[in-house]
Amino acid sequence: MSREQLRAFVQVAQEGRLTVAARRLGVSQPGLSRQLQALETELGVRLLVRTPGGAVLTDAGERFLPHARRALDALTAGTAELGELTTTPRGAVSLGTLQTVGTYLLPDLVRAFKDRYPEVLPRLSEGTHDALESRVASGELDLCIVNLPMRRVDLVAQRLWEEELVLAVPKGHRLTKLKRPVALTEVVEEPLVVIPGMSGTNALEAACEAIGVKPRIAVEMDNAEGLRRMVERGLGVALLPGLMARDHAARGFDVVEMEKGGPRRQVALVHRGEEYLTAAARALKTFIVESLRRSGP
Repeated sequence: MSREQLRAFVQVAQEGRLTVAARRLGVSQPGLSRQLQALETELGVRLLVRTPGGAVLTDAGERFLPHARRALDALTAGTAELGELTTTPRGAVSLGTLQTVGTYLLPDLVRAFKDRYPEVLPRLSEGTHDALESRVASGELDLCIVNLPMRRVDLVAQRLWEEELVLAVPKGHRLTKLKRPVALTEVVEEPLVVIPGMSGTNALEAACEAIGVKPRIAVEMDNAEGLRRMVERGLGVALLPGLMARDHAARGFDVVEMEKGGPRRQVALVHRGEEYLTAAARALKTFIVESLRRSGP
């Protein structure tokens, strides 16, 4: 049954006359009659009978009327709530990110976002590039932040920033003493601390393959902060996004710049399209883009 059928029935029950009910609803009387007939056919009972004095509810109509009113009230409330969802930033918004972004960028961004939109609940999660793209495509996530290039062509990507990868080495490492940018070929024979699939790891593996050497993997991690701590303890070197190495002076490792033209990464905000975003998701997307445009990552 449709909302129009329920409205027709409730209006006729209220007015007592089809002509008056039709005028109130802004429909023709024959159209109103067809709505009532369709509703009675679907229910399998007569709800109204016409008399010289107007339309009178049958016993079935009397029983059905309060349910019809509650159904219309529920539909009205649901429609209003959905309207708020698409126009007023409130409720939950899900954002997936790479570990480096979630750990080193989002805490300050999310704090500032919550100051502006206290009624929005950010739900944050971390994952690999492919997993995050798949979760956005399936609707499990509203947004994600990943490195370019994209794997999927059915998603929308908005570039956020580009940054160089830098080499994190233990304090006093020989490469620090060179006092100059280094080439990847000077790094490949060092013991390496890596996260599989990370942009720095991919660059190191490609450099090793190019000169025909096997990477010397000292430690394999699945956590960005843990990777930094392994470098601090002298277990190896790691190629990191600049975002991760900003406060290296306060940490127990040094940073060595890579030669000009060295590996870089481009970071983008990804979603399924504007039509799929709630007001909360649009607010978070706009806030991230504008904040990074003003001050960078």
